[in-house]
Amino acid sequence: MDSLSAKESQKIVWVLNLIESLPMVPQEYSKKLQNSDGIREVRVQLGNNAFRLFGFLDKGRFVILTNGFSKKSQKTPHQVIALAEQRKKEYQERKIHE
Repeated sequence: MDSLSAKESQKIVWVLNLIESLPMVPQEYSKKLQNSDGIREVRVQLGNNAFRLFGFLDKGRFVILTNGFSKKSQKTPHQVIALAEQRKKEYQERKIHE
């Protein structure tokens, strides 16, 4: 978020607040990624700029955001999804030991 403009950051925060407040989130803003380990994608569009944030549900609530990137092409890089899956696994392992 530090590398984004104020407008871009505001839009991301707006989308996250929208997701938090809606009982049913439209796929325009969030969806589960196919062929992933429960990773969800938050979609943010501001003009021609597209941003994707990744995370997962914990106890049925979307609470953990793991990483994000500025989307430049149609396809999401595999390593971005792999990073989200790795961070989810690390989170779950830490939770078991608490």
